[in-house]
Amino acid sequence: MKMKNPYKDKRWFKLMSNKYVWVLLFFVVWMFFLDNYSYFDHRFLDNQINELQDNKKYYQVEIKKDQEQIKQLKNPEQIEKYAREKYFMKKDSEDIYIIQFEGDTIQDTKE
Repeated sequence: MKMKNPYKDKRWFKLMSNKYVWVLLFFVVWMFFLDNYSYFDHRFLDNQINELQDNKKYYQVEIKKDQEQIKQLKNPEQIEKYAREKYFMKKDSEDIYIIQFEGDTIQDTKE
């Protein structure tokens, strides 16, 4: 007595027994997960590209700010103002008093 497969006439069985479907399934799995150019590698690389483009924009803005500051520092009065504000420099005949309040962001360098 020969046994008959009860699923042989079902549509999903015919689909799953087709060798082309298996080849296509293998190809899709290979391309998504195992290949050097897989979907996940592309996502990772795209995220890196976006991050680098954001960094590029940030640094271009910083370069423009620095170029403006360099233009201003060509004026001797601006150089003096910058030195006084950033480095607390003074003329020989001047006294400078630095007043610190609680919560100031300037760190005391004597500690």
